[in-house]
Amino acid sequence: HGDIEIRYPHPDLAGVLDETYGVIVYQDQVMLIAQQFAGYTLGQADIMRKAMGKKKAEIMAAERDGFVAGAMKKGYTSEDASAVFDLIEPFAGYAFNKAHSWCYGNIAYHTAYLKANYPAQYMAALLQLSKSAPDTHARIAAAVGECAKLGIAVLPPDINASRENFSVERRQDDTLAIRFGIGVIKNVGSSAVDGIIAAREAGGPYRDIEDFCKRADLAATNSRAIEHLAKAGAFDLVDSHNRATIAFNAERLTSLAKRERDLRDSGQSTMFDLFGSQVDTPLPALELESAPQRKEDVLAWEKELLGIYVSEHPYKAAAAELARYTTHGLAELTQELAGQTVSVGGLVSRIQARTTRDGRKFYVVDMEDLTGTAEFTVWNDTLELTGEAVWAEGAVLLLSGWGIIGLAITSIAPNIATLVMLTI
Repeated sequence: HGDIEIRYPHPDLAGVLDETYGVIVYQDQVMLIAQQFAGYTLGQADIMRKAMGKKKAEIMAAERDGFVAGAMKKGYTSEDASAVFDLIEPFAGYAFNKAHSWCYGNIAYHTAYLKANYPAQYMAALLQLSKSAPDTHARIAAAVGECAKLGIAVLPPDINASRENFSVERRQDDTLAIRFGIGVIKNVGSSAVDGIIAAREAGGPYRDIEDFCKRADLAATNSRAIEHLAKAGAFDLVDSHNRATIAFNAERLTSLAKRERDLRDSGQSTMFDLFGSQVDTPLPALELESAPQRKEDVLAWEKELLGIYVSEHPYKAAAAELARYTTHGLAELTQELAGQTVSVGGLVSRIQARTTRDGRKFYVVDMEDLTGTAEFTVWNDTLELTGEAVWAEGAVLLLSGWGIIGLAITSIAPNIATLVMLTI
């Protein structure tokens, strides 16, 4: 904006660094500096740049000597030459060339624009891409956490509303929400999804679980798919039976669907064609054996099949209790907090036991709260002080430490009811 005077490493480099206001941004500029300041050809400058990336002491010493010697031949002092070399040395190993940088910047600008102006559509697309990532559940959880920050509701799968993948739908209050696709549910294949959606579009919404089994093309669907649809909540809005009951009767429902399909295929779908009327062949009344359902089971099913808790996060009650003790959400732990002391609370979602080179045990712990997830390293000395039993999947912990991801833990509260702090 012209408020601050532009400074150059050396006045003679103004022509190279004008477009970036005196700051080295591109690999191309490193090569141009070597050409202009030390008399390198562009080919020699590229060799120097590649050598800098290897960071080997003997190679760097030789490159420095060559750069300084070339600069002195052009009339610069060894001090100026060394200062310029020191400036470009750490940069050359990681910078992009200008064409590459421009492409990254352009894509970043476009995605930022889409997120700012079409947030629901953007996040739905991001969630859809997350489905094909190796760490699908972690990606989905992070994206849903971002949706929460943006005020975008993420709705559970619904047999009458979901598409195959994530989709955007308008709610009654005219806000946009993102709906889980039924194809996102674990072990519900695309062939089953196609049959379910095609029958819905042809005959309208499903009335209940019996209507679903009679109408949906479930030829490519097994009982596990129906069980997982139920456990993920896809039948919640169309049937009065709880998830556990429908899942428990998945085999029977699959048999019902097959019986209806066989009747249609054999041409016995009507009984009174001879009398000029058309009436569906009656099926035995559908009676499902009831199964008990616990809240803990529902949350566990959602986590397993969708990658996140949809109906309610198990950390929600604890979050209210720990709010006055935490300084940041897990999703807010970034490098900008380096050097600051932060306190965070969360639910332990995964623990990986590992061993150092000298045989000492440590944990890599994944935690999540209502904002997102973060990973922490719990070193052996911390394990000895806290005891390994504290670090268990499903535990709610309050951690305090230096504000960067992977922070060293300095205190912990394993009992949120009394909030007993163990200083480490």
